Amino acid sequence: MIGPTVAGRVLSVKVDVGDAVKAGQLPAEMDPVDVDQRLASLDAAIERARSAQAAATALQTDAAARRELASSNMRRNQDLADQHFISSGALESFIQTKASADATLDSARANATGAVQDLNRAKADRAALLQQRANVRLIAPSDGVVSARDAESGSTVVAGQSVLRLIDPTSLWVKLRVDQGRSGGLKQGLKARLVLRSQPQTTIDGTVARVELLGDSVTEERIAQLAFDKAPLGMAVGEMTEARIQLPSIGQSLIVPAASIRHQGGTTGVWRMESVKPVFAQVKLGATSLDGHTRIVDGLKAGDEVVVYSQKPLSAGARLQVVDAIVAPAGVAGVAQ
Repeated sequence: MIGPTVAGRVLSVKVDVGDAVKAGQLPAEMDPVDVDQRLASLDAAIERARSAQAAATALQTDAAARRELASSNMRRNQDLADQHFISSGALESFIQTKASADATLDSARANATGAVQDLNRAKADRAALLQQRANVRLIAPSDGVVSARDAESGSTVVAGQSVLRLIDPTSLWVKLRVDQGRSGGLKQGLKARLVLRSQPQTTIDGTVARVELLGDSVTEERIAQLAFDKAPLGMAVGEMTEARIQLPSIGQSLIVPAASIRHQGGTTGVWRMESVKPVFAQVKLGATSLDGHTRIVDGLKAGDEVVVYSQKPLSAGARLQVVDAIVAPAGVAGVAQ
């Protein structure tokens, strides 16, 4: 978001949505109003402060010379008074002149210091005004593409309101929501394959850049951010994307068709065949693959036969006729072993 730090009127917007900008480019500018005139006034004030500093320095030099003369006269007359060539009253006059010269020098030094401080204050005010003048120039902080134009020339914006929004296409991520029950093994660094809805014929390589610590407790999903290995052209922010993540290999394990998984009495399991009769076996599930198979972590052993499909709800001990396939219209599953 590019916008002013103080309220003001937009003077000009030089780019439009979709335009590419470079770091340091001036895509928009605010109206400086009277900043230039105030800068000219401060320049004059700085010159005046310099003149005042020069005058104060000259007065200080003069006061130092007068003090030196008064000190010399006082010392000389002090010697004469000690020898009783002049009276004590005449000496007091020279002492008073010396004290006056000291005070005048102190005053000149204070004025010189004040002149320096006035000059420094005027310079600081000018530097602050220059910064304010620079802030009206809305400079692009980095390379990017204009994604939104929130204000037009002549409109008034408040401090912090954006005039333009820029996006770095190479920094875009895909926000992936994964069911918590299937998010086992999800971690940073896993490879992913992405398909944009606008480019269904193209598969793009990606990587899991980050797995969010906070999930969605309402939808029971974990959130991961996927980065493109190479940002595709023509991509739109907010576009839907299909993502497939390659999970780490789990080695040899038992799998069953996902269609055989059943829920009964609050438990998850499968109908296992024993002597041509079904028995409900509670199982512990692992990950599910894209081809419709689910890993069985516990509850079955190698060689067990499970019911994939039945025309009617099953019950323990029911008599079944087991077949390898059901002759039925296309799309109806059969029994798998």
